Amino acid sequence: MSDKRIGEAFALAAERYGELGVDAEAAMKAADAVPLSIHCWQGDDVGGFEKAGASLEGGGIQVTGNYPGKARTIGELRADLEQVFSLVPGAKRVNLHAIYGEFGGRRVDRDAIEASHFKAWIDWAKAKGVRLDFNGTFFSHPLAAEGYTLAHRDPKVRAFWIEHAKRCRRIGAEMGAAQGGACTVNLWVPDGAKDSPVDRAGYRQRLIESLDASFEEKFPASRLEDSVEGKLFGIGSESFVVGSHELYLGYAATRRIFVTLDMGHYHPTESVADKLSSVLPFVPGVLLHVSRGVRWDSDHVVALTDDLGDLCRELVRSGELARPDGRGRVRVGLDYFDGSINRVGAWSIGARSTRKALLAAFLEPRAALLGADALGDGFARLALLEEAKCLPWAAVWDEYCRRSGAAIDSGFISSVHDYERDTLAKRI
Repeated sequence: MSDKRIGEAFALAAERYGELGVDAEAAMKAADAVPLSIHCWQGDDVGGFEKAGASLEGGGIQVTGNYPGKARTIGELRADLEQVFSLVPGAKRVNLHAIYGEFGGRRVDRDAIEASHFKAWIDWAKAKGVRLDFNGTFFSHPLAAEGYTLAHRDPKVRAFWIEHAKRCRRIGAEMGAAQGGACTVNLWVPDGAKDSPVDRAGYRQRLIESLDASFEEKFPASRLEDSVEGKLFGIGSESFVVGSHELYLGYAATRRIFVTLDMGHYHPTESVADKLSSVLPFVPGVLLHVSRGVRWDSDHVVALTDDLGDLCRELVRSGELARPDGRGRVRVGLDYFDGSINRVGAWSIGARSTRKALLAAFLEPRAALLGADALGDGFARLALLEEAKCLPWAAVWDEYCRRSGAAIDSGFISSVHDYERDTLAKRI
């Protein structure tokens, strides 16, 4: 579609939104300012670059598919990330796992990683104008093979993983200092059992004690934001997960840290959108992991589903979205992986869908909806919500992409195919 036609369609759309009291220009600006933390692990199927000491056992991380072109080096991974940046409009961050350090071909175990192993990432991020977030890697390691890490019965195993958690927090704090803004460090452990243990309380008490030891060192909030992530179940932990949602919500509230809500980590009928207003009054902040659950698998590529739309509308209504000025108590990160299709395409689809849902949420006629709410006019509220579904937000999205220099939807597929032909295919 030509720039002229995109501009004409946008003008008509903006006029239609204006009739409902919505400023389309302001909506684009607001959606553009929300940082999306783009996860590095989609590019190489959560493989990392440890070189030695790792095992595929333990942790429940499984990526299906073997589509050609997977990133084999950190350089290739960064190149793919840069391609994703070019295809996704708006503010961006990059989310790293601990196994993505640069270890110089040497074996550096998880309890020995340092900020120096991520200096090149810090320099690269600064050059690209993005900030970093971080995660401990408590899976794919011999000491996670039994399904337990911070809750393990063996104090030596617990000590190993506590040291890993401490070092990850120090690395995150160094990243925060270098980038002039807090690094959000997320902690998720795969601890659990295929069948139900008798001593649930014992496992959970050990996890709590390990967490307290891991978070003992204090850092300024301007450098580090800690968050803990629960899960409903995983591979090998179908019946019992030590770090349940309830445990981590209580822990985050009492220890005054963030809690992570992953869209794929709850029962299918549970709504993460509904949880936000229940959780935010009790914790300093929320880290969202935008994902898509399909049956038992929680990490499918994000699509523009009703669940995603509900979540983004609730985010916008809350007024708590993180912004470049540092205000706001909700951080938005992506978490999905698929090796069965073009990985850069999958990365970009998920990020673009999230940005689309945010834009559509900012285009919602909130003033009119709040007015109907205040009057107790349920009919008017429902009618407005239904009307909003049919408003021409796609024309606003095209104009937003055009101004951002990102591909509009009609050119997105060819952009991904061009990169596959010119770059990914040469890795085979």
